[in-house]
Parts: sequence; structure tokens; C-alpha cells
Amino acid sequence: MPDDLNWAIGGEAGDGIASTGKIFAQALSRAGRHVFTSKDFASRIRGGYTASKIRTSVDRVESVVDRLDILIALTERTVDENEDELHEDSVVIYDGERSTMQDVEVPHGATALEVPLKRLAEDAGGAIMLNVVALGAACEVTNFPIENLDESLQKRFGDKGEAIVENNKTAARNGQEYVREEFDQEFAYDVETTDEDYVLLNGDEAIGMGAIAAGCRFYAGYPITPATDVMEYLTGRIDQFGGKVIQAEDELSAINMALGAARAGARSMTATSGPGIDLMTETFGLVATSETPLVICDVMRSGPSTGMPTKQEQGDLDMALYGGHGEIPRFVIAPTTISECFWKTVEAFNLAETYQMPVFLISDLAMAVTEQTFSPDTFDMDEVEVDRGKVVDEDDIDTWLDEKGRFQAHFPAADGVSPRAFPGTTDGAHMTTGLEHDELGRRTEDTDVRVEQVDKRNRKVETAKEQETFDYREFGDPDADTLVISWGSNEGAMREAMDFLEDEGIDVRFISVPYIFPRPDLTEEVAAAETTIVVECNATGQFADLIEHDVLQRVERVNKYTGVRFDADELADEVKATLADSAGKQELEAK
Repeated sequence: MPDDLNWAIGGEAGDGIASTGKIFAQALSRAGRHVFTSKDFASRIRGGYTASKIRTSVDRVESVVDRLDILIALTERTVDENEDELHEDSVVIYDGERSTMQDVEVPHGATALEVPLKRLAEDAGGAIMLNVVALGAACEVTNFPIENLDESLQKRFGDKGEAIVENNKTAARNGQEYVREEFDQEFAYDVETTDEDYVLLNGDEAIGMGAIAAGCRFYAGYPITPATDVMEYLTGRIDQFGGKVIQAEDELSAINMALGAARAGARSMTATSGPGIDLMTETFGLVATSETPLVICDVMRSGPSTGMPTKQEQGDLDMALYGGHGEIPRFVIAPTTISECFWKTVEAFNLAETYQMPVFLISDLAMAVTEQTFSPDTFDMDEVEVDRGKVVDEDDIDTWLDEKGRFQAHFPAADGVSPRAFPGTTDGAHMTTGLEHDELGRRTEDTDVRVEQVDKRNRKVETAKEQETFDYREFGDPDADTLVISWGSNEGAMREAMDFLEDEGIDVRFISVPYIFPRPDLTEEVAAAETTIVVECNATGQFADLIEHDVLQRVERVNKYTGVRFDADELADEVKATLADSAGKQELEAK
């Protein structure tokens, strides 16, 4: 039996694939197993192939792999799409009574289980429960106690009444009993349960949770895949802390609302994806020039234009770094794990208010929709620190008044950070314009003042470099000849790829970078390696370009832009192939 189990369900959009995966993932996590999920779905309400995959183990898992042990196929295409991942111990569960499934051919000697999913669901109360019947069948195949499904079914259907919950429990047991009675064989799987207690959440939810923990009290956004779950998580929850979620009519309205709330003194945030960032860019300059602290979350997807809304890509890096006309100081943070989505969101709010600057928090679809298990203490709220920066009140505002008693909201401080007074602060009344302004916020075209204000805003970045730690995370052998660098959601796949590489005698030093700007200087690390490989999900190697710019040395590149995330074993193969190509180049150069 393998150490981990890889399960998937596939069908058409509208078949309840995502909710079925969610139910099973929750059941596994509540049974004390680690879970890592991935989703493949079309950008339509009905039709188009969609799938949900779960990798589960009693040990921590951080990526998907190219192997499927249990496949629930609701369409013939599901088998075709996953054929390469099936093996001799795989089990494919499908409804052979359906006319569309009668010609299914299960490859590679895998076991085919024809289970009348629809008929058994109707026996339990309705054909709509056929997916739950399949879950029951999977429980029998894997020797997973079906009682673990009950709590997940209760959570999923409880608001629809106890009768619906009981019908679904019956449907699951119908599937279990059918496999037990009709298939007299031993399967290769025996799913172990433990007494561990895990939290299951995805990257968008972690960002929303981090925002609440950080004291965010206003969120404005417009629904867009794959950022919508941030807003959905905050809706209803943030109200419990005195906050508000507003669904704007478009992304431009959303960022302007968030800007207004931030000017009023609330910790404020908006989230969108690439097309929405395009629309927000106009206001982005106003956020920076007015020195308003604002967190702008970009959950990347495949582009350009509408691109592939439900597919993976890390193509917005250059836009986050350079978007907007003129020269705009900013921070750009890219969490590398789901848990970091929580902690880097907290950090983003602190940086925004400490330096009165916009902060780009960039995630991607793979991290946004992936659900993973964590121990509850991973998100220890007692460890959350809130720093609101240089806020002044009536007791110390006199320090920042000019000779006429006017508050200098844009005072050219040595560290670049001016005082900040919330509305209602006695003697703190002031104005700020998007036009260039003086220390009082009044418009000006005076050349000396212009230079003074531009330099002041830029000094914040240098101050941050001195005061903050913008470092990387490191794994593997620090003395290895091969250095791999990545950013964003590739960390988990690369960490597990290192295990495959180690099995083949390849030692790797792996650096994962969550800070894009400011970012750590990797000159010494690259110089110490014989081969440096930068891994990212885009076509042009945007992060590799940054590394080469910083270290003045060429690096090798592993790029994927199919719309699908890296798998661990796939990434190991890519690193091996790149090392072989690099060795060949060096040999030719030596000749």
C-alpha cells in the first residue's frame, strides 16, 4: 500500500464535482488525515470537463502527483483525461447502467467497478445523490470508515433539513454495501485514521482570515475568478467585528471605495484578478500619491485579456511591480504557501500602515482553490501583531503643526513617513490631492517641492529595507551545487520534488522567495551554485528576469504555462532535464 492515497472525481461542470470533493476532503481531515486538493474546472456554469483531486496521507502532503488510485468517473471523458495517471492497482468507479458510460474502457489493468450510482441514489431518495453513492463506494474500496462522512454530510446539507441529511447518509451506505456484496476481491488500500484535529482551508480563505485577524474592517470587491472566495469568506464574518463587505459594480469602484475607507481610518482591502487589476491601476497612483495605506490582493489566473479564467498562471508579476503611470513606490508580497497567505496578509496590513503605501498581495489560482490541512495552532491569533504606524492624536499632534497651526500630513520626514491623523482628530484636519502637493496636501508645481515629495515617498522603501526583514525560505542542502529558486505556490511541489531528486542522488538547495519588492539579494547564493534554476508558471520567466537583473548572471528556467500547476514528480523531471541540458551546454563551451 502506498504511503498516500490519490482520489479524484471527474465529470461535467454542474455535476457537483467541487462539492463532492469538499465533502470527502472534510471527512478525511476530520479522520485525522492530511489533505491536499486540486481542482480542474471550466469557466462555465454547465458543461466542460471538471475534476476534483485529493491527495491524503497521515503525513503532511504539499502537492499533487501524477498518480491516481481511486477515480470516480461520471463521464467517459473522465477516464480519458486521467488515463496516464492510472496504474495496475487503480480502481475506477463508474455507472455502467448509464448509456453514456457503456463503452468505458479502463486501461493499464486497473480495476473497473461498475456501480449503479443513479439507481442506488434513487433508492435513497433522489438521483441527485449519485455522487454521494460513489463516495460510499470509495469508502469500501479504501476501507475508510463511512461514519467519517456523516459529519461532512451534516455540514453540507444540514441547512436543508435532517431528512436530506439522512437521505445522503443512506445513499453513501448504498454505495458501500453494493461494492461489499457485488465485488468479492481485496483492494490495495487501507486508509488509516488518527486522532489528530486539523483545519481545512484554501488560500483565498486564509487571506480572508488573515485580513480579519489583522483588523481589516472594510472590504470592497467585485466577483471575479479566482479571487471571489476572499469576499465570500469575509461576508458575514467581518460583520462580527464591526466590519463591512461591499460588492461594488466593478473593480474601479471597488478600489475607490476601499481607498475612501482607508482615508477615513479603517484598515481596508480589495481583491481581484488580472483583468480587475487592469481597471484598478488608475486609482493605484492616487493611493500611492495620497500616501494612503491600502492592501490590494491579486489572485492571478491565465491571461492576457480574459485568458483562461479558471486556470493557473503567474503572469501578473511585472504588472504588480511596474503597473501604473509615473513612478510609484509600493510593496509586493507573494505568499508561498496557504498558511503564509494568512501571515503575509497580516504583514501586508502592517506594512501598508507603517509606511503609508499600497501593498500588492499576490497569490494565484492554484493556491486560491487548493484546500490543505493545518494544525489549529498554525493560525495562533495570539501571535498576530497589529502596527498602525505613525498615527498621531490630540496629545502629540502639536509636533506636526506648522507656524500657522496647520497639520502637515505630508511632512518631508527623514524616514519618508509622515504623521497620520484620523478624521475627527483635533487640529488634524487636512486635505490631500492626487495632484502633486506640498506638505499640507495642497496642489503645487513648485519644482523644489516636487523633488522633495517624490524623494520623500521613495525614501519609505529604503527605510523599510533597513527596518524590515525581506528574506527567503530555504530547504535542502545549503552546499549543493544545484540551486532552485521559486516564488508563489510552487514551493510545495518543489519541496516534494526534492525527495524524488534525492532518491536519484541529486542534491538541491531550494530557495523560496515570498518578497518580490523589496526582495532579498541572492547574488552570493547564485554565485555559490554551479547551476541556478528558476521555477515559475509563466512563459517569459518574469521572476528569472528579476534574478538576472539583480545578480548580473544568467540562470536556467523551468516555465509552465499550460494552465495547470506543477506536480511534484513532474517538477523533479523538469529539474533533471534542465541539469542535463546545462551540463551539455557547459561541455560544448569547454570544447
